[in-house]
Amino acid sequence: MRIELSPDDIETIIHEADAAARRLRRKLNLPHCDREDLGQDLLVDLLRRLPAHDPARGTIGAFANIILRNQSSRIANRHHRQLRAQGGTVISLDAPISGGTERLGCVLAEADGLAAWQGQDRSAVDDAETHHDLARALGGLPDDMRGLCAALGTCAGPEIVSRTGISRSALYRHIARLRLDLAMRGFGAGWDGSKAA
Repeated sequence: MRIELSPDDIETIIHEADAAARRLRRKLNLPHCDREDLGQDLLVDLLRRLPAHDPARGTIGAFANIILRNQSSRIANRHHRQLRAQGGTVISLDAPISGGTERLGCVLAEADGLAAWQGQDRSAVDDAETHHDLARALGGLPDDMRGLCAALGTCAGPEIVSRTGISRSALYRHIARLRLDLAMRGFGAGWDGSKAA
């Protein structure tokens, strides 16, 4: 569906997207140079959803504000998931060390591994201990739960449903039980590697 936008509507949309990008950049504590990228991502999503705007239900500014708020929330959630997956914030290799002039990239050895280059505080010893603790915990699980862990490690839930013929609700009940079993073994949502003894 083709929509007609007045110059005022276009100005309102651009202004709302820019304001949302500024708020999101501050909320995520990102560098100033990321504001334009965020603004473009938000604007593209807004333009894609613009045909759903009904002028009888509200102004284009109110519509844009709601769409931009929702997309900002999705971007923030994705950003936080990525940070958790990386083990914390990513530090720039150009960051100065202890207020000096020497840069982080100059003092990290290649042998420190990828985690050190990404600003993570995990060492090879910590990773080996975590691997050992997980192997011990998984070894104590029933056979069907170990099979579920193996399946979840290689494919997504919908693929497991299509492969095994199990219903989605049954799969998610099994996953909830698996989480409970792992939590009883010291691997809860906030597990950091030090709780498994």
